Amino acid sequence: MSYEIQVQNEAGYAVDEARLREAATAALDRHHAAPDTALSIVLTNDDAIRDLNRRYRAVDSPTDVLSFPAAAPPVQIPGEPPYLGDLVIAYPYAIAQAERERHAPGESLALLVVHGTLHLLGYDHDTRANRAAMWSAQASILDALGIPLDIVPALEGEAHDESSASIP
Repeated sequence: MSYEIQVQNEAGYAVDEARLREAATAALDRHHAAPDTALSIVLTNDDAIRDLNRRYRAVDSPTDVLSFPAAAPPVQIPGEPPYLGDLVIAYPYAIAQAERERHAPGESLALLVVHGTLHLLGYDHDTRANRAAMWSAQASILDALGIPLDIVPALEGEAHDESSASIP
C-alpha cells in the first residue's frame, strides 16, 4: 500500500527517515488504512515539545512523542489524500531515553512512531481495556518490524508520559 508519510527534520537530526516511514506504514497496513493516507512525523527539540505539551495537555515538561489527530474521519480535501494528523517527536528526549534504557535509538524512534500512529488511528491507553487493545496492536506491529517487544515496558510502563493531544 502506498501512503504519504512526510518526515520533517529541519534540525537535521541523525535519523533513518526510511525506517520511520516503515514504522508508520506497518501501523497503517495493519489497520487497512485507505490508499494514499497521509501523516507527518515532525522531529523537534525538547523545548518545542514542552511548549506543545504545556499548550495542549497542560503538562509543563518535555515528553517523547505527541500525537495530533486530524478530525475524525480523517480530513479529506478534494484532490488530496486523507490526512490522519501529525506525530511530534522530541529527538533529544527520545535519544536520552533510549540511552538510559539501553535500547537502540533507531528501534526506540520506530516504537514512538508506531505508538503515535496508533493514537492517530484512534487507539488510547486511558483505561485498562483500551491499553490492552493498544498494546496488542503495537506488539503485532513491532513484531512485524523485527523490534524486540522487551523495548515496550521500559518506555511505556505505567509512568510513561505520552498521550494523544487534540488541537482545539
